[in-house]
Amino acid sequence: MSSSQSRPSGGGKNALSKQREAVIAVLTPVVEAEGFFLEDVDLRAVGRRLVLRILVDTETGVNLDDVAKASHLISEVLDVKDPFDDEPYTLEVSSPGVDRPLTLPRHWTRNLGRLVAVTLTNSKQLTGRISSIEGDVVVLEFHNKGRKTTQQIPLAEIAKAIVQVEFSRVEAAELVPLAGADDDVADEADPDDDHDTDDAHIDDDEQEEV
Repeated sequence: MSSSQSRPSGGGKNALSKQREAVIAVLTPVVEAEGFFLEDVDLRAVGRRLVLRILVDTETGVNLDDVAKASHLISEVLDVKDPFDDEPYTLEVSSPGVDRPLTLPRHWTRNLGRLVAVTLTNSKQLTGRISSIEGDVVVLEFHNKGRKTTQQIPLAEIAKAIVQVEFSRVEAAELVPLAGADDDVADEADPDDDHDTDDAHIDDDEQEEV
């Protein structure tokens, strides 16, 4: 449903900030009760209406059905609470993309075994595989000329961390030769390897206009 109603003038960024805080306050307890995390809330004015973009997540990631469920839930809550005082807005609910920075311990836990590019607070850059997460300390694993080393890094010393997309990593245990198949075919990687639920639905948004 579309509307040509103009947004009330005045308020600017301060008004948007207060509305965003109101949205977080009304949604957080509801979505968490359903097993979701309110990962991010972005509210901005686009033309004559507001656009509310919300990222939801769980401990194990979200799929399309999860996003649809969260979108329906969030829409119902906003209809009742109405933090926008009848201003027209567009609601977009989606899952975090693979390029979203790892900022919380649960982000690291869910990406165990993945390759991550890390920038430390001292500007030093590292690229290693997430071996484990122990409290507020992450353990990265590095391979150099056949030698494996590990390093413990407190999360407080990490300025930015981004999971790297890998297209060629193949786990030997997953390579099962097919009877009668050519050697070249048998050596190919499983096309589904390294594509978890989150990656498959990064760009799938549930959009609803109110």
